[in-house]
Amino acid sequence: AGSLPKPAWLAETNKLWPKWALAGEALAQAKRDATLLWLKEQEDAGLSVVTDGEMSRQHFVHGFLEFVEGIDFDKKDEIGIRNDRYKAMVPTVTGPLRLKGRVHETEAKLLRAHTTRRVKITMPGPMTFNDTIADGFYGDRVKMAFAFAELLNQEVRALEKDGVDVGQFDEPACNVYMREAADWGVKALERCVEGLSCTTAVHICY
Repeated sequence: AGSLPKPAWLAETNKLWPKWALAGEALAQAKRDATLLWLKEQEDAGLSVVTDGEMSRQHFVHGFLEFVEGIDFDKKDEIGIRNDRYKAMVPTVTGPLRLKGRVHETEAKLLRAHTTRRVKITMPGPMTFNDTIADGFYGDRVKMAFAFAELLNQEVRALEKDGVDVGQFDEPACNVYMREAADWGVKALERCVEGLSCTTAVHICY
């Protein structure tokens, strides 16, 4: 499992960018509660590798981007995502990409403290970041993808220290831009996993 449905008491249901039902510490507690409920469901189902279900993320890409410097969420552009399969208003890269701090530390440590099973954290891959954001700084898709790969490598190295057993990269864009995936997308993924000893995985949607 990766992304799992959010309870109605946590966020709007059946929405791509659901609004949170709470705020502040109440929201933080609700995210923890939802994570632990899904952990129990996964254990009851007999899964040997369990996840946080992405309960703390409003959107699987933007949940990571919230922790990245160089992105302006107030400056949005409409772009065609997944080779124009659908349109979306997305934030814009306006400067060098850097992590503000840890991204998924809270979820990873929460899982590790409450289960003896193998723990997996999912993250978008570099091609998918590229395809879900407007570039107003790099002017080069490959350069921006490798900037994201560097940030992903930093975070998954830290997750490994948190006790995470599997780092998974979700790359739906690989299935859409197959020529680019062969030319540089796989190389960007290889940068994501440099220096890791935990298990790594790639999920390609569609």
